[in-house]
Amino acid sequence: MQMLLDPESANQLRVGRQLEYFTLGWNLTEAAVAIGAGIFAGSIALLGFGVDSLIESLSGGILLWRLQRAQTDEKRERQALMLVGISFFLLALYVAVEAGTSLLRSEQPEISVVGIVLSVVSLIAMPLLARAKRRVAARLESRALFADSRQTDICAYLSAILLGGLLLNALFGWWWADPVAALCMLPLIFHEGIAAVHGRSCC
Repeated sequence: MQMLLDPESANQLRVGRQLEYFTLGWNLTEAAVAIGAGIFAGSIALLGFGVDSLIESLSGGILLWRLQRAQTDEKRERQALMLVGISFFLLALYVAVEAGTSLLRSEQPEISVVGIVLSVVSLIAMPLLARAKRRVAARLESRALFADSRQTDICAYLSAILLGGLLLNALFGWWWADPVAALCMLPLIFHEGIAAVHGRSCC
């Protein structure tokens, strides 16, 4: 039986759901733009970024499911943490495969102005969204929402990596900069995935 919530907790649940709806909409739009621009420019980095956005949409959907209940639903909280952790591992696997493939092919993509603009906008928006999620997570004592905020942080890091790779390629022809930087992100992604799966993410 679901417990009745005080007005403040009910309001925080509502805000949390709004943040996750925004995350879903943002990631789906970001994925469409990045994949389209990646195909047009022949950019593996942009394609990888687009698929990453689709994987992050999975995390947003999981958190919407979690936020249908009160913060006292410990079973649903544990299940949500486990699923968010698995989404981290999927993200790490994709980044590793994509970066390795990019290095092996040694293919220099075309300059993508759309990709550069997209990465700049994402780099600005994602830290703000992650901070808002952490505020709500602290008030609801939701480890799952906090773990999801860390994935939003990683989206910002990947945006910075994408921007750096696209700019270095555009300015200097350094096609290898993006996949090398992406590989450097893997330890952080794995760490967050392991922490979420074991329920160690905390507010």
